[in-house]
Amino acid sequence: MNPQGERWTTDQVLALAPDEASRRAGGKLAAPGPWSETGADGGAVWGQCKGSGKKPYQTVVDIKGPAFKCSCPSRKFPCKHALGLLLLWAGDDREVMAGEPAQWAGEWLAGRRERAERSASAPSGAGAPSRAPADPEAARRRAERRMQRIGVGATELEQRLEDLLRSGLASAERAGYGSWDETAARMVDAQAPGLASRVRELGSAVASGPDWPARLLEECALLHLLDQGFLGIERLPAPLAATVRSRVGLTTEAADLLTGPEAATVRDRWLVLAQQDSEDGKLTTRRIFLRGERTGRMALHLSFGGANRPLDVALAPGLVLDADLAYYPGARPLRAVLGERHAPAAPGPVPPGCGIDAALAAYGDALRDDPWLDSWPVVLADVTPIPSRDGAGWQLADTDGESALPLDPRCLGRTSLWQLAAISGGAPVTVFGECGHRGFLPLTAWDPAPVSL
Repeated sequence: MNPQGERWTTDQVLALAPDEASRRAGGKLAAPGPWSETGADGGAVWGQCKGSGKKPYQTVVDIKGPAFKCSCPSRKFPCKHALGLLLLWAGDDREVMAGEPAQWAGEWLAGRRERAERSASAPSGAGAPSRAPADPEAARRRAERRMQRIGVGATELEQRLEDLLRSGLASAERAGYGSWDETAARMVDAQAPGLASRVRELGSAVASGPDWPARLLEECALLHLLDQGFLGIERLPAPLAATVRSRVGLTTEAADLLTGPEAATVRDRWLVLAQQDSEDGKLTTRRIFLRGERTGRMALHLSFGGANRPLDVALAPGLVLDADLAYYPGARPLRAVLGERHAPAAPGPVPPGCGIDAALAAYGDALRDDPWLDSWPVVLADVTPIPSRDGAGWQLADTDGESALPLDPRCLGRTSLWQLAAISGGAPVTVFGECGHRGFLPLTAWDPAPVSL
């Protein structure tokens, strides 16, 4: 990192990779051999990478975004060439010298600057294209029809749950996953994707191990609560009603959150705590967790990408953004959309954290407002990872030895746990993750630079 804080660390670059294969491929290109015409200035890095064809791939990265452009045919975002270029730049300032951008890089960067300037100079409410329907009355009728369809679906689902309890939970094991899959399909037809997702969880609970009846009953209770909440949504307080709407699958447009008549943004210096990509078939979901330096509020930015739709935002853990966020409505807001950025991203400090008891209290408070929450993001400070003697379970212990938090079974068996133990070396560390009913899922540790787990 140079004195101006402009050069990233290797871990910050690798945190941008969409998957492990991209990390490995980018690492192979982090050498000067395949690169030519490399350069960097205060806001961008560029270069040409020799590929299998006659023409080298032209790669440029706007590090203020960050944003990426490469002439390769890869559908991954960022591609291995962008990762390799950033790793080369991060590793040795003698390999990527300061200079003026090449013409092809300068044209792309100039286009980005022009679009940003137009957006900044646009009058209030004009920063995003209007999504207002041509016929507001027709839109209102469509929304009413969808609410009615979801109500019919919720009523049908209540009958399905009643039949299950009347016949006994053992009947679910005999029926198998197919019956739940059919019910989920009917919820999709009712335009309630949130209900469909929870129904599929019921089908998975039957095959989840020896204690499946208890887990199935818990999921049924939560689904019943959501059904009843939607069927009586007009009697709920506005924040809780917004939570119920989002849980059944009714969403708010991001543009409306930023520029709509009820838009309310929160400006802060947001520290990037973690970035995670997950794949579900052809869909890639990127989750970016942030915390406000002034407000202390947690935020989750979600973006989705596919074959012809690259992920729009990539932020390495450890960066700080001076930006506006707009939260989606709810009783315990967490998901947010990124608005105007007031300064380029810069390296941030090790975040302050809390102890085990405070983390559990934070999850409990959030669960009180949103009973369908699986977990809540927290930063733990001065905790030590401890493996069990048989290796079947791990926990994070406070330095005083009074409290310990088991790790989420979903992360057991991953090499990241031993990576966390290596970072700790038996000493307390700062760890960010999700604290929930399954335990704690670690996502980032500080060494003192952030390391994605």
